[in-house]
Amino acid sequence: MKAVRGAPFAVIECAGNLDDLVVAGWNAGAEHIFGYTSAEAVGRPLTDTILSGPDGEAWRRALGQEGAAPLRCTHTSKDGRTVVCEWHHAPVLDDAGGPTRLLCFGHDVTELVTAVEALRQRDVVLRAILGTLETAVTRMDRDGYTVFHEGKLLDALGMKQGQFIGMNVFDPPPAPMDMEPLRRGVRGESMRARVEVFGTIWETWVIPLRDARGEPDGAVSVVLDATEAKVREDELRSRIELIERQQEVIRSLSAPIIEVWDGVLTLPMVGVVDSQRAAEVMDSLLAAIVDKQARFAILDLTGVELVDTKTASYLIELVRAIRLLGAEGVITGIRPNVAQTMVALGLDLSGIATRGNLRAGLRLCIQRLSAGGAANGAPAGGAPAPAGGGRR
Repeated sequence: MKAVRGAPFAVIECAGNLDDLVVAGWNAGAEHIFGYTSAEAVGRPLTDTILSGPDGEAWRRALGQEGAAPLRCTHTSKDGRTVVCEWHHAPVLDDAGGPTRLLCFGHDVTELVTAVEALRQRDVVLRAILGTLETAVTRMDRDGYTVFHEGKLLDALGMKQGQFIGMNVFDPPPAPMDMEPLRRGVRGESMRARVEVFGTIWETWVIPLRDARGEPDGAVSVVLDATEAKVREDELRSRIELIERQQEVIRSLSAPIIEVWDGVLTLPMVGVVDSQRAAEVMDSLLAAIVDKQARFAILDLTGVELVDTKTASYLIELVRAIRLLGAEGVITGIRPNVAQTMVALGLDLSGIATRGNLRAGLRLCIQRLSAGGAANGAPAGGAPAPAGGGRR
């Protein structure tokens, strides 16, 4: 024991028969691994220290077999940790060559076993993914050579698992394939690409790998058949575009802007006008005034059944915005309940021209256009003509 007392591995000297082994020697390596000091371990049965777990019987059987293969056992340390050791044993012989004691040499392989189990679990997860999802995974080394090529997608394509192993992504491909994403991945660039080959859409992710020094160390690519997803995506986009066009038509029908006379626009509104609709009306009408160079804009509320308090304020703001563009706003056809809403809000309509119906509002606009034309030296009866034709 003196020769191995300071060894980094566990050395335990055992005395007695195999069914009742007692610790006769305990080196520093054993103290470090199991937590028992030499004073605590020597003289105690092995079953009180390291053989209290389920592997005790296997230990005894191995000790009884000369030249037995290394034995891996699970132990419980003094502080309750699980420790896995790999054991070798050799008899201590007396002068006559008979065995007197056993020397047991143990290496702590707990970290190795844990790492191997983690790798096994990762392999289980990877196999489940590759065997279930319609995908293909490829691993390229830093020189571009394929070292892994598997996935359920390969079966669907009539290819063998690992068929591209040994192929270099920098060589001409065996089929019409875009290899540039893989090449850029090997160079250290993360890539995502969607390519079409013979009518099939391939979605490809390329993940660059790096070694411990941070240098490019190849890449992993994941390929999915995205044809069906692309079809659904295109259908969804087409439906959204159709809905947007329909909404635009509905908006234009719900608030049609009509040029009823040269320089006069009218906006007949129908139904319930909420804040969103009022905001859309404001945008459309102001744009039309600028486009048509209109002098007047009539907001006809004859068909409006209800407005909320915020919308009533919007209408007043709309008239003010019309003035800022150099035109004049006229409100016609205000219903009693709409008028009550405006009064309840305390809105000031004193500076806004209002008329009972659209005809009266149009007459007002024509009169003011005529008056403006006469003031500028136009001949009598020289009011602008109705939009799109001669005098009506």
